Amino acid sequence: MGRLARLLARLERILALSESLLAELTGPAFDEALLENCRAFRWDSERGPGRLVPVPEPARFDLGDLVGVDGAVANLVRNTEQFLHGLPFNHVLLYGDRGTGKSSAVRGLLERFGGQGLRLVEVERRDLVHLPRVLAAIRQYGAGRGYASRALAGAGRARFVIYCDDLSFGPGESGYRELKAVLEGSIDAPPENVCLVATSNRRHLVPQTMADNRAAELDEQNELHLGEALEEKLALSDRFGLKIGFYCFDQATYLAIVEHYLVREEIGLGLEEVREEALRWAQRNASRTGRSARQFVNDLAGRRALEKKRARP
Repeated sequence: MGRLARLLARLERILALSESLLAELTGPAFDEALLENCRAFRWDSERGPGRLVPVPEPARFDLGDLVGVDGAVANLVRNTEQFLHGLPFNHVLLYGDRGTGKSSAVRGLLERFGGQGLRLVEVERRDLVHLPRVLAAIRQYGAGRGYASRALAGAGRARFVIYCDDLSFGPGESGYRELKAVLEGSIDAPPENVCLVATSNRRHLVPQTMADNRAAELDEQNELHLGEALEEKLALSDRFGLKIGFYCFDQATYLAIVEHYLVREEIGLGLEEVREEALRWAQRNASRTGRSARQFVNDLAGRRALEKKRARP
């Protein structure tokens, strides 16, 4: 009897390990309650076929803190509202100079629209080869089902923004064709509750070389025809229906952003008191952007707080 009990115990352990291994290989069943409790997810491709992993505390950002890019933000917000209301919308490429607010604008969408059913799924550039799996997972999660929670009330179903930050492709880099097919061209269309949003410093996402330009030629009517290599590269960005540019600011806009953060952080200094220091900061960093302005105010606030701390007896 004792031998049989030991054998049964070993079998139970083997079954438990087998179930654990199977879950690792196939991915866990998705708990739809996560759609109500979590607004941000990350695609994890490290184990098995990949899975959506909730991000309990995503980085928050208020769109009101984006100064100097009002037109760009307004276009992004309008397209997102169309998407949330089940109206025609476009996939979005935010391109332009570094530090001008592209990534912050996407995070701000979650802050503004998360209560209306918007969910953000971050996919690393290296994981774009898994994009068909990401879409398959989203189809599985709540497709066609309503949600009774207040968080998703009125939305009918969760709507997902698939977000890829700092997107660009070098020669032969993976993920390029998968993204191109998902945007337009694949027989398997993305779910209607999915919008792709990418940020990039490059307008066309891929480098254009002299060899590409040499491949262009004139026809008999003196019209320019791009070479096949260059056509292939331009085709990817063209499949984003909405392309929004973010550009470096002039001095007045940079100082306006500094002033905005001075007020928000309640530092107690006016712009004129820190103007020259803020301009020197931008010059040292060779960056007159919103990021540089925020970093300057962070540094200023930290230094002032440290001085007060040291002054205490």
